[in-house]
Amino acid sequence: MATSFDITPEKRATALSFLKRQFFRKTPAVTKAEVDLTGQTAIVTGSNVGLGFECSRQLLELGVSKLILAVRNTAKGEAAMEKLVTLLSIKSQTLEVWQLDMSVYESITQFAERVKTLDRLDIFVHNAGISNQKLHLNPNTGYDEVIQTNYLSSVLLTVLLLPILKGKNSPTSPGRFTLVSSETAAWAAFKEKDKVPLLPEFKKTENHDAPDRYWTSKLLGLLFLSELAKRVPSSVAVVNAANPGMCYGSNLTGDWDGVGAVIFGILNRLIGRSAPLGARALVDGAVRHGPKSHCQYLEDGKLQPMPPLVYSVEGEKIASQLWEETMSELAFANVAETIKSLST
Repeated sequence: MATSFDITPEKRATALSFLKRQFFRKTPAVTKAEVDLTGQTAIVTGSNVGLGFECSRQLLELGVSKLILAVRNTAKGEAAMEKLVTLLSIKSQTLEVWQLDMSVYESITQFAERVKTLDRLDIFVHNAGISNQKLHLNPNTGYDEVIQTNYLSSVLLTVLLLPILKGKNSPTSPGRFTLVSSETAAWAAFKEKDKVPLLPEFKKTENHDAPDRYWTSKLLGLLFLSELAKRVPSSVAVVNAANPGMCYGSNLTGDWDGVGAVIFGILNRLIGRSAPLGARALVDGAVRHGPKSHCQYLEDGKLQPMPPLVYSVEGEKIASQLWEETMSELAFANVAETIKSLST
C-alpha cells in the first residue's frame, strides 16, 4: 500500500483537518464531457434515499445505460425508481430494483447469483450501511448489526462480486467496486483490537459505545482492504473506498432517538454536506480513478491516507488476524478459495 500523500495519516485524523474538509473542500462534480457511461451497467446499494439515491441520479446523468437499485425494501426502491424517471425524464427500462438485505447472508448470496445473469457489470457502488444508537444483535449470526452489516456482510458481498466484475467488465478497463467509507474510521478507539480472537468481541453486550462501534466498523473495512491489496490485483477490478464526508439527508441513523438524535441532527445540519454534494465522492471513486486507487482511500477527489493504525506494525498484525478470522467466518461461501482463484 505504498502511496505518497500530501498529508500525514496523523494530521488527516485530527478534528481540525475534518472541519477544514467539511467547510472548505469538496469533490469536483464529474461531467458527461469528462466521463460518458453510455453502454455501461451499474449497481448502487442503499439507493432509495440519501447518498445512494443521489449517486444513482448522478450516474444516470453521466449516461449509464442500465442502473440497478439494490435495496432492502423493494417498495421504497420502486418509489425511488419512479422519482428518478420523473426527475431525469428517462425511460423506466433503464432502471431495475433488486432486493438485497445486508443483514442476511442468504440474501447476499442470492443477490450475487442474480448479478451473474447480467450481460455486463462495469460499476458497483456499495453505499448501504447503518449506525445504531442501541445495540442490536443479528438474530442469525449473533454479531452486533453494525459490524454485521458494515463489515462482515460487506466483505462477503465484495468477494462474491469480484469474479463477476472480472468476467463482465469492459474489455478495455477493469470494473470498479467503490465502498463507502468514513473519516470516522480514524477516530475509533477500537478497544477490542488486542483481543484474540477478535470477531467474537462484537457479539458481547457489555460496554456498548454506539459512535465508536460505527467508527470501528469502518476501520475494519479499511484493514480488510489493506489485506485484499496483497492478494487481488487491480486487473480483476479496481476496489476503492470513498469518503463522502458528514452528510445530512440520509437514513444512516435510523434508530437514533431522544437527546442523542436531536444533538446529532443539529450538528449534521450545521456542518454536514448535502446528499448531492456527498454523493459526488462516490461517483468520483467509481468513474474517475484507475488502478492507482486500488484498495486505497479517496477523499474530496484525491487519494488520502487511511487511519494511522493501518500503516503501523500493530495495525498490520491486526489486519492479518482479522483477515484470517473473516475468511473463517465466511467459509460457508468459499471466500478464501475465491480470493485465491483471483490471485493467480
